[in-house]
Amino acid sequence: MRTSTTGRIGQYAALLAYLLFLAFPFLWLISTAFKPPRELGSLHPTWIPKDPTLANFRQAFDEQPLLHAAVNSLIAALGAALIAVLLATPLAYVMARHRTRLARAATGWVVVSQAFPLVLVIIPLFLVLKNLRLINSVPGLVMVYVVWALPFALWMLVGYVRAVPPELEEAAAVDGAGRVRTLVSVTAPLLAPGIVATALFAFVTAWNEFFFALVLLKTPEKQTLPVVLTHFIGAEGVADLGPLAAAAFLATLPSLVVFAVIQRRITGGMLAGAVKS
Repeated sequence: MRTSTTGRIGQYAALLAYLLFLAFPFLWLISTAFKPPRELGSLHPTWIPKDPTLANFRQAFDEQPLLHAAVNSLIAALGAALIAVLLATPLAYVMARHRTRLARAATGWVVVSQAFPLVLVIIPLFLVLKNLRLINSVPGLVMVYVVWALPFALWMLVGYVRAVPPELEEAAAVDGAGRVRTLVSVTAPLLAPGIVATALFAFVTAWNEFFFALVLLKTPEKQTLPVVLTHFIGAEGVADLGPLAAAAFLATLPSLVVFAVIQRRITGGMLAGAVKS
């Protein structure tokens, strides 16, 4: 009993240390965002600002078009998440239910494609978008994000589809439901947690993406929020730390809000009790 209790305490201590390790950058970012310039340059920094201020936020909005950049990021992220889910859901169903050679080859492509570095694919993507006249456009960026998110979205959804008992679809077929009706009324609701998790992954990936946006978007009015954040760093590499921290803090909020809203749906066991033995 004592060994078991000691082991559990050790596990909780390790978990707490890991959570603190993950939370440290974000907590320090919040602290920096509210510090006045004299505290930012202090040789003895503190966690809690002694004289908190909102001046960094006002300066950030005055110096850079954060709202316009946030709208561009939101359009790109939402568009990529929606299109990726709409494409990945039926493809994942086919790959999971029909385990042919083509399906296995597609699964192998999904795994291998995740090993491609960004630098390797940016030139072909740039040439394709140039031929389509989509360089320096948000729709072109959405297309790139969909291509980048689709393999992992397929990989995620294939696992969720395989977790749906085929007996449910067979029972619906016995009751007279066609293939489309079965997919819409039986399979799709059970895949809701997986679809939501996949959409969240695609949204967060597109919202935080920097490299593609930097290369493909040239004019300031088309740039996304991660690219605009780099404008707080001067030509000599000196960062305007207070406004940068304030803008970065605001940039992280949408991802946190989206996850907080739908986290119950992600973790909910909607398949519990679906099939009774």
